Amino acid sequence: MFENPAVRRITITLFASRSLFSAAQIACATVLSIVAVDLSGSDKAAGIPQTISTFSWALVAFPMGILMDSYGRRSSLTVGYIAGVLGCLLGGLAIIQHSYVMLLVGVVLLGITRSGSEQSRFIAAEIHPEDRRAKIIGMVIFASTIGAIGGPALVAPSGYFVNDHYNLPKEAGPWLFSAGLMAITTLATFILLRPDPRDFAAAAKTIHISSDSARPLRVIFSTPQVQVAIAAMLIGQFVMVLLMGITPLHMKNHSHSLGEISVVFMAHTLGMFGLSSMTGYLIDRFGRVNMIVGGAVVLILSAVLAPLSTETYALVIALFLLGLGWNFCYIGGSSLLSDALTSAERGKAQGMNEAMVALASGAASLSSGFIFDAGGYLAVSIIGLIFVLILTGYIGGYAPRAVEQTAQSTTS
Repeated sequence: MFENPAVRRITITLFASRSLFSAAQIACATVLSIVAVDLSGSDKAAGIPQTISTFSWALVAFPMGILMDSYGRRSSLTVGYIAGVLGCLLGGLAIIQHSYVMLLVGVVLLGITRSGSEQSRFIAAEIHPEDRRAKIIGMVIFASTIGAIGGPALVAPSGYFVNDHYNLPKEAGPWLFSAGLMAITTLATFILLRPDPRDFAAAAKTIHISSDSARPLRVIFSTPQVQVAIAAMLIGQFVMVLLMGITPLHMKNHSHSLGEISVVFMAHTLGMFGLSSMTGYLIDRFGRVNMIVGGAVVLILSAVLAPLSTETYALVIALFLLGLGWNFCYIGGSSLLSDALTSAERGKAQGMNEAMVALASGAASLSSGFIFDAGGYLAVSIIGLIFVLILTGYIGGYAPRAVEQTAQSTTS
């Protein structure tokens, strides 16, 4: 797959960096709500830091994209990961000093880091030919599986280490160890991400659109190919977060144990990340739009099945399908968007897309509780189903033109 040594080095670096970032992020997130309540003195503060981090990701994503276009992918990612080092250190120091404000500053910095790291999939894709891009995007997204396993596994040992050796609060351990992971990620990105993927892609002519000039965003976002891609990612993200975020409370209300909740979320994580390499292969084989439609169908199945039974096995199936449908839509949409952009357009357009995805995620997190309170898990599922049906109808109207546009960009 990686005939060129530079392509091999860049791809492996992006995969490894994404893995380390994901592990650090999840390790911190595992104790974040506990720390927020402890430092603020109120249960109402449990979700505030995560919400602030999400909106930080949203606000910085577009400026990060502009930086990537202006100064290159390597420099911008390095700056983003430096913010992550500082954010983790501040989070650990906040726990030691018992400062809620310092914790909030730390999660803002982690949001900045995420705004860069989320674009790793696009950066990896742009140095590969179009017929391999979905597989490469899937591979980079699969790196999050390593983080999903390694992050929680880091929490207990790091907590005991800082407590036993330095008499620090156990909750500070994941943050301080994550700062080390972020530092390794920063160095690896700065040293190994050469030549800059932006310049390499332009020189290798892996971009198949004829013009290298950057079109205005309004022109880019008016094309059917881009609209289908963004709709798939936005709605897939919204529906996934909407249902996933409220499922633990739904299960707790029906007397499920923490072990049963963990099993359901393991299945969901497997659906989201574990099959990403296979998804990328299928997308390259059968087409971006076809797999997005498949993802919408899987999300529909999930939204229908989720409220039908409170049995653990039923929720395992529904949440696995929820993750898999998101996976199809997210990788398919990412690949379709990557195909539609020139090297000069990628940073700002992909940054704007990331900002919208982050806002969709934040909106789903904030609204799920209100919907659940008003109508229960059934209402949450119905709202998710409505949005997926909207996506399906939208694709039905735009897909023929998007497919035609993809074919034209491939042959030009």
